[in-house]
Amino acid sequence: MEIVEFPSANHGPRRGVMAPDMIVIHYTGMASAALALARLANPSSEVSAHYLIDETGGVFRMVAEPRRAWHAGVARWGRIEDVNSHSIGIELAHPGHDGGNPPFPEPQFAALTELVKGLRLRWGVRPERVLGHSDVAVGRKIDPGERFDWARLVAEGMAVGSAAEPEGEAGAPADPARLAAAAARVGYAWDDPAALTRALQMRLCPKETGGPASARLLARTEDLAARHPVSDGRPGGVRLSDEAGS
Repeated sequence: MEIVEFPSANHGPRRGVMAPDMIVIHYTGMASAALALARLANPSSEVSAHYLIDETGGVFRMVAEPRRAWHAGVARWGRIEDVNSHSIGIELAHPGHDGGNPPFPEPQFAALTELVKGLRLRWGVRPERVLGHSDVAVGRKIDPGERFDWARLVAEGMAVGSAAEPEGEAGAPADPARLAAAAARVGYAWDDPAALTRALQMRLCPKETGGPASARLLARTEDLAARHPVSDGRPGGVRLSDEAGS
């Protein structure tokens, strides 16, 4: 993979961890890759990412992987509250929901898959720790959105998902308490239940995004919680859900 260096000054040392154990995927929500690169490199913006991938599949490295980029903002996954220190941030040049939320171009997605594969190999990032901005910032961010093809990343072993179906009617309402409990076991943190529903839908039931939580969404969230409960991210690491109350 050819990578173009486009340095940003917006970074610092990781805090409390020596190496990244998460990958967070974003869209830029801007009209062009050039505008996004300029903003991410501008010291006054106080934002950055490790990588940006443009619409043609061009990959730009902005922050060295061992450094802490400023991409996630106020975010949480399980007990991790400093997501920036734990993660590699990847921005996809994309106009976002305000720009019509078009599909992600094939060359861009192919480059993303290759980049994620290399990052996982270099840093030992587990597939359940490959996340969207909307996963770690529920209610505050909605990128990369329901047009992002999580199923493809799952099929290629780069992320986790679920195709579970409920025993009863798939469109029946979900039990809110069960959905919340399962989401917490997966790693989600939230204040607004409606925002949680949307975040889960964008990952697990994208065609249902914006609707009520369904039995299908519950089945898939519970399946994911059973197979991939949130952990500290290290191979063989202690499950954070098992530490509750300790």
